[in-house]
Amino acid sequence: MASTIGSIVGGRPVEGSPGGTFRSLNPSRLADVVAEVRLGDAATFAGACAAAKRAQQSWSRVPAPVRGRAVAAIGRIVEANKAALARLVTRELGKPYPEALGEVQEIIDTCDFFLGEGRRLYGQTIPSEMADKQLFTFRVPVGTAAVVTAGNFPVAVPSWYLVPALVTGNTVVWKPAEYAAASALALYELIQAAGLPEGVLNIVFADGEATFAGLERGLADGSIDKIGFTGSTAAGTRIGELAGRHLQSPCLELGGKNPMVVTPSAGIELAVEGALFSGFGTAGQRCTSLGTIIVHESVHDEFLARLAAATAAAPVGDPAQDVLYGPMLDQKFASRFEEYLGWIQPHHKVLGSSGLGRIGAASPRAGFVGDPEAGLFYHPTIVDGLQPGDALLREETFGPVVGVTTYTALDDAITLANAPGYGLSSAIYTTDPQQVFRFREGISAGMVSVNNSTSGAEAHLPFGGNGKSGNGSRQSGLWVLDQFTRWQSMNWDYSGRLQKAQMDVAELTPDLGFRLQS
Repeated sequence: MASTIGSIVGGRPVEGSPGGTFRSLNPSRLADVVAEVRLGDAATFAGACAAAKRAQQSWSRVPAPVRGRAVAAIGRIVEANKAALARLVTRELGKPYPEALGEVQEIIDTCDFFLGEGRRLYGQTIPSEMADKQLFTFRVPVGTAAVVTAGNFPVAVPSWYLVPALVTGNTVVWKPAEYAAASALALYELIQAAGLPEGVLNIVFADGEATFAGLERGLADGSIDKIGFTGSTAAGTRIGELAGRHLQSPCLELGGKNPMVVTPSAGIELAVEGALFSGFGTAGQRCTSLGTIIVHESVHDEFLARLAAATAAAPVGDPAQDVLYGPMLDQKFASRFEEYLGWIQPHHKVLGSSGLGRIGAASPRAGFVGDPEAGLFYHPTIVDGLQPGDALLREETFGPVVGVTTYTALDDAITLANAPGYGLSSAIYTTDPQQVFRFREGISAGMVSVNNSTSGAEAHLPFGGNGKSGNGSRQSGLWVLDQFTRWQSMNWDYSGRLQKAQMDVAELTPDLGFRLQS
Protein backbone atom coordinates (compact mmCIF):
# COMPACT_ATOMS: atom_id res chain seq x y z
CA MET A 1 0.00 0.00 0.00
CA ALA A 2 1.08 3.55 -0.70
CA SER A 3 2.18 5.67 2.23
CA THR A 4 1.57 9.41 2.53
CA ILE A 5 4.73 11.31 3.35
CA GLY A 6 5.83 14.92 3.67
CA SER A 7 8.59 17.22 4.84
CA ILE A 8 10.02 17.13 8.36
CA VAL A 9 11.46 20.34 9.79
CA GLY A 10 12.88 20.69 13.27
CA GLY A 11 11.82 17.13 14.02
CA ARG A 12 8.15 17.86 13.25
CA PRO A 13 6.10 16.89 10.18
CA VAL A 14 5.05 19.82 8.01
CA GLU A 15 1.30 19.90 7.58
CA GLY A 16 -0.41 20.43 4.25
CA SER A 17 0.95 20.43 0.72
CA PRO A 18 1.39 24.03 -0.46
CA GLY A 19 3.46 22.80 -3.39
CA GLY A 20 0.90 20.23 -4.50
CA THR A 21 1.26 16.46 -4.42
CA PHE A 22 3.36 13.90 -6.27
CA ARG A 23 2.82 10.18 -6.72
CA SER A 24 5.99 8.13 -6.52
CA LEU A 25 5.43 5.07 -8.71
CA ASN A 26 7.24 1.77 -9.01
CA PRO A 27 8.73 2.17 -12.51
CA SER A 28 8.77 -1.58 -13.09
CA ARG A 29 5.06 -1.83 -12.18
CA LEU A 30 3.45 1.55 -12.77
CA ALA A 31 0.21 0.45 -11.12
CA ASP A 32 2.11 0.22 -7.82
CA VAL A 33 1.98 3.59 -6.03
CA VAL A 34 4.88 3.62 -3.57
CA ALA A 35 4.08 6.94 -1.91
CA GLU A 36 1.80 9.94 -2.05
CA VAL A 37 4.15 12.86 -1.45
CA ARG A 38 3.01 16.17 0.02
CA LEU A 39 5.21 18.82 -1.52
CA GLY A 40 6.35 21.99 0.16
CA ASP A 41 6.90 25.36 -1.47
CA ALA A 42 9.64 27.99 -1.32
CA ALA A 43 8.51 29.07 2.12
CA THR A 44 8.75 25.49 3.36
CA PHE A 45 12.32 25.22 2.13
CA ALA A 46 13.36 28.62 3.47
CA GLY A 47 11.71 27.84 6.81
CA ALA A 48 13.67 24.60 7.05
CA CYS A 49 16.90 26.51 6.42
CA ALA A 50 16.02 28.96 9.17
CA ALA A 51 15.34 26.08 11.58
CA ALA A 52 18.65 24.45 10.68
CA LYS A 53 20.44 27.75 11.20
CA ARG A 54 18.99 28.05 14.70
CA ALA A 55 20.19 24.53 15.56
CA GLN A 56 23.68 24.89 14.12
CA GLN A 57 25.53 26.62 16.91
CA SER A 58 24.56 24.10 19.56
CA TRP A 59 25.35 21.21 17.21
CA SER A 60 28.79 22.62 16.44
CA ARG A 61 29.48 22.74 20.18
CA VAL A 62 28.88 19.01 20.53
CA PRO A 63 32.42 17.61 20.76
CA ALA A 64 33.61 16.35 17.40
CA PRO A 65 34.36 12.83 18.74
CA VAL A 66 30.74 12.63 19.92
CA ARG A 67 29.55 13.62 16.45
CA GLY A 68 31.81 10.87 15.13
CA ARG A 69 30.10 8.36 17.39
CA ALA A 70 26.76 9.50 15.96
CA VAL A 71 28.08 8.71 12.48
CA ALA A 72 29.22 5.31 13.73
CA ALA A 73 25.72 4.67 15.05
CA ILE A 74 24.20 5.66 11.69
CA GLY A 75 26.40 3.08 9.98
CA ARG A 76 25.34 0.32 12.34
CA ILE A 77 21.66 1.22 12.09
CA VAL A 78 21.78 1.24 8.29
CA GLU A 79 23.65 -2.06 8.34
CA ALA A 80 20.91 -3.63 10.45
CA ASN A 81 18.31 -2.38 7.96
CA LYS A 82 20.32 -3.05 4.80
CA ALA A 83 17.98 -5.55 3.15
CA ALA A 84 14.82 -3.58 3.91
CA LEU A 85 16.24 -0.32 2.55
CA ALA A 86 17.57 -2.09 -0.56
CA ARG A 87 14.16 -3.63 -1.23
CA LEU A 88 12.56 -0.21 -1.03
CA VAL A 89 15.13 1.24 -3.46
CA THR A 90 14.41 -1.61 -5.88
CA ARG A 91 10.67 -1.03 -5.61
CA GLU A 92 10.74 2.75 -5.92
CA LEU A 93 13.57 3.24 -8.42
CA GLY A 94 13.65 -0.04 -10.34
CA LYS A 95 17.30 -0.67 -9.49
CA PRO A 96 18.22 -4.38 -9.57
CA TYR A 97 18.35 -5.71 -6.03
CA PRO A 98 22.11 -6.54 -6.00
CA GLU A 99 22.83 -2.96 -7.11
CA ALA A 100 20.48 -1.63 -4.44
CA LEU A 101 22.33 -3.67 -1.81
CA GLY A 102 25.59 -2.22 -3.08
CA GLU A 103 24.16 1.28 -2.82
CA VAL A 104 23.19 0.75 0.81
CA GLN A 105 26.65 -0.67 1.47
CA GLU A 106 28.07 2.62 0.21
CA ILE A 107 26.29 4.41 3.08
CA ILE A 108 27.84 1.97 5.55
CA ASP A 109 31.29 2.41 4.01
CA THR A 110 30.93 6.19 4.15
CA CYS A 111 30.00 6.06 7.83
CA ASP A 112 32.87 3.69 8.58
CA PHE A 113 35.29 6.11 6.94
CA PHE A 114 33.99 9.28 8.59
CA LEU A 115 33.33 7.98 12.09
CA GLY A 116 37.01 8.56 12.83
CA GLU A 117 37.02 12.10 11.45
CA GLY A 118 35.43 13.23 14.70
CA ARG A 119 38.87 12.55 16.21
CA ARG A 120 40.88 13.64 13.18
CA LEU A 121 39.62 17.12 12.35
CA TYR A 122 43.19 18.20 12.69
CA GLY A 123 44.56 21.71 12.50
CA GLN A 124 48.23 22.65 12.75
CA THR A 125 50.53 24.35 15.21
CA ILE A 126 52.87 26.56 13.18
CA PRO A 127 56.12 28.23 14.31
CA SER A 128 56.05 32.03 14.34
CA GLU A 129 58.73 34.33 12.98
CA MET A 130 58.70 36.08 16.36
CA ALA A 131 59.57 34.89 19.86
CA ASP A 132 56.89 34.17 22.46
CA LYS A 133 54.19 33.75 19.84
CA GLN A 134 52.35 30.69 18.49
CA LEU A 135 50.27 30.21 15.34
CA PHE A 136 47.38 27.76 14.94
CA THR A 137 44.89 26.64 12.29
CA PHE A 138 41.47 25.09 12.87
CA ARG A 139 38.77 23.48 10.75
CA VAL A 140 35.41 25.09 11.51
CA PRO A 141 32.01 24.14 10.08
CA VAL A 142 30.61 26.30 7.29
CA GLY A 143 27.24 26.47 9.06
CA THR A 144 24.01 25.33 7.42
CA ALA A 145 24.16 23.26 4.23
CA ALA A 146 21.31 22.98 1.73
CA VAL A 147 21.71 19.64 -0.06
CA VAL A 148 19.74 18.83 -3.22
CA THR A 149 20.15 15.33 -4.67
CA ALA A 150 18.97 13.33 -7.68
CA GLY A 151 17.19 10.01 -7.40
CA ASN A 152 19.30 7.66 -9.50
CA PHE A 153 21.34 6.91 -6.36
CA PRO A 154 18.64 7.82 -3.84
CA VAL A 155 20.51 6.89 -0.64
CA ALA A 156 24.22 6.47 -1.45
CA VAL A 157 24.91 9.88 -2.97
CA PRO A 158 23.00 11.76 -0.23
CA SER A 159 25.19 10.03 2.34
CA TRP A 160 28.26 11.55 0.64
CA TYR A 161 26.91 14.95 1.67
CA LEU A 162 25.02 14.26 4.87
CA VAL A 163 27.64 12.23 6.75
CA PRO A 164 30.63 14.56 6.35
CA ALA A 165 28.44 17.64 6.82
CA LEU A 166 27.12 16.33 10.12
CA VAL A 167 30.40 15.06 11.53
CA THR A 168 32.07 18.42 10.87
CA GLY A 169 29.39 20.29 12.84
CA ASN A 170 27.02 21.55 10.15
CA THR A 171 23.26 21.33 10.11
CA VAL A 172 21.51 20.24 6.92
CA VAL A 173 18.36 20.78 4.89
CA TRP A 174 18.07 17.89 2.44
CA LYS A 175 15.85 18.08 -0.64
CA PRO A 176 15.75 14.66 -2.36
CA ALA A 177 14.15 13.91 -5.73
CA GLU A 178 10.38 13.60 -5.54
CA TYR A 179 10.39 10.27 -7.42
CA ALA A 180 12.72 8.85 -4.73
CA ALA A 181 10.76 10.25 -1.78
CA ALA A 182 10.03 7.00 0.07
CA SER A 183 13.66 5.84 -0.07
CA ALA A 184 14.83 9.27 1.07
CA LEU A 185 12.45 9.36 4.01
CA ALA A 186 13.60 5.88 5.06
CA LEU A 187 17.23 7.07 5.09
CA TYR A 188 16.22 10.18 7.04
CA GLU A 189 14.53 8.00 9.66
CA LEU A 190 17.56 5.72 9.93
CA ILE A 191 19.85 8.72 10.46
CA GLN A 192 17.52 10.26 13.02
CA ALA A 193 17.55 7.00 14.96
CA ALA A 194 21.18 7.78 15.81
CA GLY A 195 19.91 10.45 18.21
CA LEU A 196 20.45 13.69 16.30
CA PRO A 197 18.93 16.75 18.01
CA GLU A 198 15.90 18.40 16.43
CA GLY A 199 16.73 20.70 13.55
CA VAL A 200 20.16 19.22 12.83
CA LEU A 201 18.84 17.27 9.82
CA ASN A 202 15.70 18.39 8.00
CA ILE A 203 14.08 16.87 4.92
CA VAL A 204 11.97 18.87 2.47
CA PHE A 205 10.04 17.51 -0.49
CA ALA A 206 9.50 20.10 -3.23
CA ASP A 207 9.71 20.44 -6.98
CA GLY A 208 12.63 22.08 -8.74
CA GLU A 209 11.26 25.59 -9.07
CA ALA A 210 10.07 25.74 -5.47
CA THR A 211 13.49 24.51 -4.35
CA PHE A 212 15.29 27.14 -6.41
CA ALA A 213 13.05 29.87 -5.01
CA GLY A 214 13.70 28.51 -1.50
CA LEU A 215 17.44 28.64 -2.11
CA GLU A 216 17.10 32.26 -3.22
CA ARG A 217 15.26 33.12 0.01
CA GLY A 218 17.65 31.21 2.23
CA LEU A 219 20.71 32.82 0.69
CA ALA A 220 19.12 36.27 0.90
CA ASP A 221 18.29 35.95 4.60
CA GLY A 222 21.66 34.38 5.49
CA SER A 223 20.38 30.98 6.58
CA ILE A 224 22.29 28.99 3.91
CA ASP A 225 26.08 28.83 4.13
CA LYS A 226 26.73 26.04 1.63
CA ILE A 227 24.86 24.41 -1.25
CA GLY A 228 25.51 20.82 -2.31
CA PHE A 229 23.86 19.75 -5.55
CA THR A 230 23.81 16.53 -7.55
CA GLY A 231 21.84 16.66 -10.78
CA SER A 232 21.81 17.92 -14.33
CA THR A 233 24.35 20.33 -15.76
CA ALA A 234 21.57 22.78 -16.68
CA ALA A 235 20.20 22.90 -13.12
CA GLY A 236 23.70 23.00 -11.65
CA THR A 237 24.55 26.01 -13.81
CA ARG A 238 21.57 27.93 -12.40
CA ILE A 239 22.49 27.01 -8.84
CA GLY A 240 26.12 27.94 -9.41
CA GLU A 241 25.09 31.37 -10.71
CA LEU A 242 22.78 31.90 -7.74
CA ALA A 243 25.43 30.91 -5.22
CA GLY A 244 28.01 33.11 -6.91
CA ARG A 245 25.82 36.18 -6.46
CA HIS A 246 26.09 35.54 -2.72
CA LEU A 247 29.86 34.92 -2.87
CA GLN A 248 29.43 31.23 -2.14
CA SER A 249 31.11 28.30 -3.85
CA PRO A 250 28.66 25.37 -4.13
CA CYS A 251 29.59 21.71 -4.32
CA LEU A 252 28.31 20.71 -7.78
CA GLU A 253 28.26 17.09 -8.99
CA LEU A 254 26.67 17.16 -12.42
CA GLY A 255 26.30 15.05 -15.55
CA GLY A 256 28.81 13.18 -17.63
CA LYS A 257 29.59 12.06 -21.15
CA ASN A 258 32.05 9.46 -20.03
CA PRO A 259 34.46 7.99 -22.59
CA MET A 260 36.08 4.57 -22.75
CA VAL A 261 39.14 4.11 -24.96
CA VAL A 262 39.85 0.59 -26.22
CA THR A 263 43.44 0.25 -27.45
CA PRO A 264 44.96 -2.49 -29.66
CA SER A 265 46.51 -4.15 -26.60
CA ALA A 266 43.24 -4.27 -24.64
CA GLY A 267 41.80 -7.51 -23.35
CA ILE A 268 38.72 -7.51 -25.57
CA GLU A 269 36.53 -9.67 -23.34
CA LEU A 270 37.35 -7.55 -20.31
CA ALA A 271 36.61 -4.36 -22.23
CA VAL A 272 33.28 -5.77 -23.41
CA GLU A 273 32.35 -6.69 -19.85
CA GLY A 274 33.24 -3.20 -18.65
CA ALA A 275 31.30 -1.54 -21.47
CA LEU A 276 28.22 -3.68 -20.82
CA PHE A 277 28.15 -2.87 -17.11
CA SER A 278 28.96 0.84 -17.32
CA GLY A 279 26.89 1.45 -20.44
CA PHE A 280 23.70 -0.35 -19.45
CA GLY A 281 23.82 -0.89 -15.68
CA THR A 282 21.06 1.10 -13.95
CA ALA A 283 19.63 1.45 -17.50
CA GLY A 284 22.41 3.93 -18.29
CA GLN A 285 21.06 6.34 -15.67
CA ARG A 286 24.25 7.02 -13.74
CA CYS A 287 26.25 10.21 -13.97
CA THR A 288 29.21 7.86 -14.51
CA SER A 289 27.50 5.77 -17.20
CA LEU A 290 29.53 5.06 -20.31
CA GLY A 291 28.69 7.54 -23.05
CA THR A 292 31.07 6.89 -25.94
CA ILE A 293 33.39 4.01 -26.72
CA ILE A 294 36.43 5.21 -28.66
CA VAL A 295 37.93 2.03 -30.09
CA HIS A 296 41.08 1.64 -32.15
CA GLU A 297 40.30 0.94 -35.78
CA SER A 298 42.34 -2.28 -35.72
CA VAL A 299 40.09 -3.91 -33.10
CA HIS A 300 36.82 -2.13 -33.86
CA ASP A 301 35.09 -4.95 -35.70
CA GLU A 302 35.98 -7.66 -33.18
CA PHE A 303 35.12 -5.51 -30.18
CA LEU A 304 31.82 -4.32 -31.61
CA ALA A 305 30.71 -7.80 -32.63
CA ARG A 306 31.36 -9.14 -29.14
CA LEU A 307 29.70 -6.17 -27.44
CA ALA A 308 26.63 -6.46 -29.66
CA ALA A 309 26.34 -10.17 -28.89
CA ALA A 310 26.75 -9.63 -25.15
CA THR A 311 24.19 -6.84 -25.17
CA ALA A 312 21.66 -8.88 -27.11
CA ALA A 313 22.04 -11.76 -24.66
CA ALA A 314 21.92 -9.67 -21.47
CA PRO A 315 18.83 -10.21 -19.30
CA VAL A 316 16.65 -7.12 -18.97
CA GLY A 317 13.47 -6.68 -16.97
CA ASP A 318 12.08 -7.16 -13.46
CA PRO A 319 14.67 -5.62 -11.07
CA ALA A 320 13.77 -8.14 -8.38
CA GLN A 321 15.19 -10.85 -10.68
CA ASP A 322 18.72 -11.49 -11.97
CA VAL A 323 18.90 -8.82 -14.70
CA LEU A 324 21.49 -6.41 -16.09
CA TYR A 325 19.08 -3.56 -15.69
CA GLY A 326 15.46 -2.72 -15.03
CA PRO A 327 13.26 0.25 -15.98
CA MET A 328 13.83 3.94 -16.43
CA LEU A 329 13.59 5.76 -13.10
CA ASP A 330 10.55 7.85 -13.92
CA GLN A 331 8.35 8.82 -16.85
CA LYS A 332 10.21 12.10 -17.37
CA PHE A 333 13.45 10.21 -18.00
CA ALA A 334 11.71 7.78 -20.34
CA SER A 335 10.32 10.68 -22.37
CA ARG A 336 13.72 12.37 -22.58
CA PHE A 337 15.36 9.11 -23.61
CA GLU A 338 12.97 8.81 -26.53
CA GLU A 339 14.10 12.28 -27.60
CA TYR A 340 17.74 11.14 -27.48
CA LEU A 341 16.93 8.21 -29.75
CA GLY A 342 15.77 10.80 -32.25
CA TRP A 343 19.41 11.89 -32.56
CA ILE A 344 20.23 8.68 -34.47
CA GLN A 345 21.19 9.65 -38.03
CA PRO A 346 21.29 7.76 -41.37
CA HIS A 347 25.08 7.44 -41.16
CA HIS A 348 24.79 5.54 -37.87
CA LYS A 349 24.55 1.78 -37.49
CA VAL A 350 22.33 0.51 -34.66
CA LEU A 351 23.20 -2.75 -32.91
CA GLY A 352 22.68 -4.60 -29.67
CA SER A 353 18.98 -5.28 -29.64
CA SER A 354 16.09 -6.60 -31.69
CA GLY A 355 14.24 -3.33 -31.23
CA LEU A 356 14.55 0.38 -30.52
CA GLY A 357 12.84 2.38 -27.82
CA ARG A 358 10.29 1.02 -25.39
CA ILE A 359 10.04 -2.74 -24.94
CA GLY A 360 6.53 -4.10 -25.35
CA ALA A 361 4.21 -6.07 -27.59
CA ALA A 362 4.95 -3.77 -30.51
CA SER A 363 8.72 -4.02 -29.95
CA PRO A 364 9.51 -7.20 -28.00
CA ARG A 365 12.88 -8.26 -26.63
CA ALA A 366 13.90 -11.90 -26.61
CA GLY A 367 14.43 -13.25 -23.11
CA PHE A 368 12.79 -10.31 -21.34
CA VAL A 369 12.29 -11.07 -17.65
CA GLY A 370 8.77 -10.26 -16.43
CA ASP A 371 5.98 -8.22 -17.98
CA PRO A 372 7.35 -5.48 -20.27
CA GLU A 373 3.98 -3.74 -20.50
CA ALA A 374 3.91 -3.14 -16.74
CA GLY A 375 6.79 -0.67 -16.56
CA LEU A 376 9.17 1.75 -18.27
CA PHE A 377 11.51 -0.74 -19.97
CA TYR A 378 13.71 0.22 -22.93
CA HIS A 379 15.90 -1.66 -25.37
CA PRO A 380 19.68 -1.41 -24.93
CA THR A 381 21.07 0.38 -27.97
CA ILE A 382 24.56 0.62 -29.46
CA VAL A 383 25.06 3.32 -32.10
CA ASP A 384 28.19 2.89 -34.24
CA GLY A 385 29.70 5.41 -36.61
CA LEU A 386 29.54 8.53 -34.47
CA GLN A 387 31.13 11.63 -35.96
CA PRO A 388 32.52 14.65 -34.05
CA GLY A 389 29.50 16.86 -34.76
CA ASP A 390 26.88 14.32 -33.72
CA ALA A 391 24.66 15.11 -30.74
CA LEU A 392 25.05 11.49 -29.62
CA LEU A 393 28.77 12.08 -29.24
CA ARG A 394 28.59 15.53 -27.64
CA GLU A 395 25.57 15.42 -25.31
CA GLU A 396 24.76 13.38 -22.22
CA THR A 397 22.23 10.62 -22.91
CA PHE A 398 20.65 9.51 -19.67
CA GLY A 399 19.51 6.02 -20.64
CA PRO A 400 20.57 2.68 -22.16
CA VAL A 401 22.37 3.92 -25.27
CA VAL A 402 26.10 3.82 -25.98
CA GLY A 403 27.88 5.42 -28.92
CA VAL A 404 30.91 4.04 -30.74
CA THR A 405 33.57 5.76 -32.83
CA THR A 406 37.12 4.90 -33.93
CA TYR A 407 40.57 6.41 -33.65
CA THR A 408 44.03 5.88 -35.13
CA ALA A 409 46.44 7.67 -32.74
CA LEU A 410 45.96 7.93 -28.97
CA ASP A 411 46.11 11.73 -29.06
CA ASP A 412 43.13 11.65 -31.43
CA ALA A 413 41.24 9.43 -28.96
CA ILE A 414 41.96 11.88 -26.14
CA THR A 415 40.73 14.78 -28.29
CA LEU A 416 37.48 12.91 -29.00
CA ALA A 417 37.10 12.02 -25.32
CA ASN A 418 37.45 15.66 -24.24
CA ALA A 419 35.35 17.13 -27.06
CA PRO A 420 31.94 17.11 -25.27
CA GLY A 421 33.27 19.38 -22.51
CA TYR A 422 32.28 17.11 -19.63
CA GLY A 423 34.91 15.81 -17.23
CA LEU A 424 33.55 13.32 -14.74
CA SER A 425 34.73 9.76 -15.36
CA SER A 426 36.79 8.01 -18.03
CA ALA A 427 38.38 4.64 -18.77
CA ILE A 428 41.13 3.16 -20.90
CA TYR A 429 41.72 -0.51 -21.65
CA THR A 430 45.37 -1.23 -22.40
CA THR A 431 48.42 -3.16 -21.22
CA ASP A 432 50.81 -0.36 -22.21
CA PRO A 433 51.91 1.79 -19.22
CA GLN A 434 52.94 4.64 -21.52
CA GLN A 435 49.42 4.83 -22.90
CA VAL A 436 47.97 4.77 -19.39
CA PHE A 437 49.93 7.82 -18.28
CA ARG A 438 49.53 9.66 -21.58
CA PHE A 439 45.77 9.18 -21.27
CA ARG A 440 45.74 10.23 -17.62
CA GLU A 441 47.59 13.47 -18.26
CA GLY A 442 45.54 14.34 -21.34
CA ILE A 443 42.01 13.51 -20.20
CA SER A 444 39.95 16.26 -18.58
CA ALA A 445 38.03 13.87 -16.31
CA GLY A 446 38.28 14.01 -12.54
CA MET A 447 38.35 10.20 -12.41
CA VAL A 448 40.31 7.73 -14.53
CA SER A 449 39.91 3.94 -14.62
CA VAL A 450 42.45 1.59 -16.17
CA ASN A 451 41.06 -1.77 -17.34
CA ASN A 452 37.91 -1.03 -15.36
CA SER A 453 34.56 0.55 -16.14
CA THR A 454 33.64 4.22 -15.91
CA SER A 455 31.33 3.36 -12.99
CA GLY A 456 32.41 2.34 -9.53
CA ALA A 457 33.22 4.81 -6.77
CA GLU A 458 34.73 3.94 -3.41
CA ALA A 459 33.98 5.80 -0.20
CA HIS A 460 37.59 6.85 0.46
CA LEU A 461 38.45 8.15 -3.04
CA PRO A 462 37.61 11.67 -4.27
CA PHE A 463 34.55 11.78 -6.52
CA GLY A 464 33.75 14.68 -8.82
CA GLY A 465 34.25 16.28 -12.17
CA ASN A 466 35.30 19.31 -14.15
CA GLY A 467 33.85 21.36 -16.98
CA LYS A 468 30.18 20.59 -17.55
CA SER A 469 30.45 17.82 -14.94
CA GLY A 470 31.07 20.16 -12.02
CA ASN A 471 33.07 23.05 -10.62
CA GLY A 472 36.03 21.03 -9.42
CA SER A 473 34.56 20.27 -6.00
CA ARG A 474 35.06 16.74 -4.72
CA GLN A 475 33.01 14.37 -2.62
CA SER A 476 34.06 11.33 -0.59
CA GLY A 477 37.25 10.71 1.33
CA LEU A 478 39.21 13.42 3.09
CA TRP A 479 38.73 15.77 0.17
CA VAL A 480 35.06 16.44 0.92
CA LEU A 481 36.04 17.97 4.28
CA ASP A 482 37.06 21.08 2.36
CA GLN A 483 33.43 21.45 1.21
CA PHE A 484 31.99 21.49 4.71
CA THR A 485 34.71 23.22 6.72
CA ARG A 486 36.64 26.47 6.46
CA TRP A 487 40.16 27.06 7.68
CA GLN A 488 40.49 29.52 10.55
CA SER A 489 43.85 30.81 11.72
CA MET A 490 44.76 32.15 15.16
CA ASN A 491 47.91 33.82 16.44
CA TRP A 492 48.63 33.99 20.16
CA ASP A 493 51.23 36.47 21.33
CA TYR A 494 52.25 35.97 24.96
CA SER A 495 55.28 38.27 24.92
CA GLY A 496 53.46 41.04 26.77
CA ARG A 497 54.24 43.60 24.07
CA LEU A 498 52.99 44.40 20.58
CA GLN A 499 55.06 42.52 18.02
CA LYS A 500 54.45 43.58 14.42
CA ALA A 501 54.62 40.88 11.73
CA GLN A 502 57.26 41.38 9.04
CA MET A 503 58.82 44.14 11.13
CA ASP A 504 59.74 42.89 14.60
CA VAL A 505 61.35 39.76 13.23
CA ALA A 506 64.36 38.08 14.83
CA GLU A 507 67.19 37.93 12.35
CA LEU A 508 70.55 36.22 11.98
CA THR A 509 73.29 37.93 9.98
CA PRO A 510 74.85 35.64 7.37
CA ASP A 511 78.17 36.25 5.65
CA LEU A 512 76.99 35.74 2.06
CA GLY A 513 80.43 36.64 0.73
CA PHE A 514 82.15 33.77 2.51
CA ARG A 515 84.29 31.57 0.23
CA LEU A 516 86.53 28.60 0.95
CA GLN A 517 90.24 29.26 0.51
CA SER A 518 91.71 27.17 -2.33
